[in-house]
Amino acid sequence: MGEFNRITQDPAVMSGKPCIRGMRVTVSTVISLVASGHSVEKILDAYPYLEREDIAQALRYAAWRVSEQEIVFDKVYFRYEDSTGYALKDINMYHITSRGKI
Repeated sequence: MGEFNRITQDPAVMSGKPCIRGMRVTVSTVISLVASGHSVEKILDAYPYLEREDIAQALRYAAWRVSEQEIVFDKVYFRYEDSTGYALKDINMYHITSRGKI
């Protein structure tokens, strides 16, 4: 995450959500403002301690996060039985499902 030097995560700040330069302004707040149609200038007026590059980096960070591949581990249960239904072996396994780009 070296290219995101303005995006910080600290468990003591906003419960560890990605924030702008350690401030109590989350990346999701900035993204929501942009998605709502607010201009960069309007955001900077509302949050004078933010810089133009903070907003640009928040957008790049969000794009990077949504392009990640998500691997989901689903627990699968197998039971091997003989012809009488007697359980020979119970097995718990994990099935891997890939979501997103491969």
